[in-house]
Amino acid sequence: MSEFTPPAPDGHRTPAISFEFFPPKTEEMERSLWETIKRLAPLSPSFVSVTYGAGGSTRERTHSTIARILKETELLPAAHLTCVGAARGEIDDIVGRYRDIGVRHIVALRGDPPGGIGTPYSTHPDGYQTSAELVAGIKRQHGDIEVSVSAYPEKHPESRDFDADIDVLQAKVDAGADRAITQVFFDNDLYLRYLDRVRARGIAIPVVPGIMPMHNFKQARNFVTRAGTTVPDWLAAKFEGLDDDAETRKLVAATVAAGQVQKLAKHGIDTFHFYTMNRADLVFAICHLLGIRPKGAQKAA
Repeated sequence: MSEFTPPAPDGHRTPAISFEFFPPKTEEMERSLWETIKRLAPLSPSFVSVTYGAGGSTRERTHSTIARILKETELLPAAHLTCVGAARGEIDDIVGRYRDIGVRHIVALRGDPPGGIGTPYSTHPDGYQTSAELVAGIKRQHGDIEVSVSAYPEKHPESRDFDADIDVLQAKVDAGADRAITQVFFDNDLYLRYLDRVRARGIAIPVVPGIMPMHNFKQARNFVTRAGTTVPDWLAAKFEGLDDDAETRKLVAATVAAGQVQKLAKHGIDTFHFYTMNRADLVFAICHLLGIRPKGAQKAA
């Protein structure tokens, strides 16, 4: 799989897509998540991933969500897993449990510091110390499990510079990573320049752009900037005056994200990973604009 797919004979290129969900905390959030899954499943994503809270705080909820996806849908789930808060044996057991229920895809991450972004990072003294070690551990025990890792178009906040950041990605590739999914970005040039840097280093795995529709701009901006993502002034300007106008915010958010992916598609990028925030409406609309239709739906003449 590559972020570049040759056009079909008729010249039409249908993008490959994947979705990220987070495990619900309440019954109401559970209902909302499953409404989202039912709405997006007919778009036939390559896989759907389920996140894993800081320090493994959502471990059982992540597992139960993955298990239900396997039982009730035809989707291929990918389980997030981090190095934080557990010994190697415990993490190995978690991977084994996932494999036993049919999971064949892990998103292997170092994880945020237990105290939150910006605080000192530490792992369990007997645990995997880096994401590359985690990737190697998964591959060593289960060679049939696909492993995705993270990538940072603006570099990881803790990396000294881009060369050091790409060294980390190279280590994950050397350990057996099959795919990288980027942190969210809003300036396509950042991603395209990053992709050039990665390819110049000889890294050939897919580097899939991570796209986040901004359902709630202020909330999303606070979240992504803590993780090192730049929110351009032009983007903030588009949401000015809309704090109390959720419907217009939604339309603006869909327009911005659709424009972003359509411009990337013009550069030959045709694989996208959507951070859904457990909401279907904007992602469904963006996929529609990309030419993706629910399975069995008829295209307009």
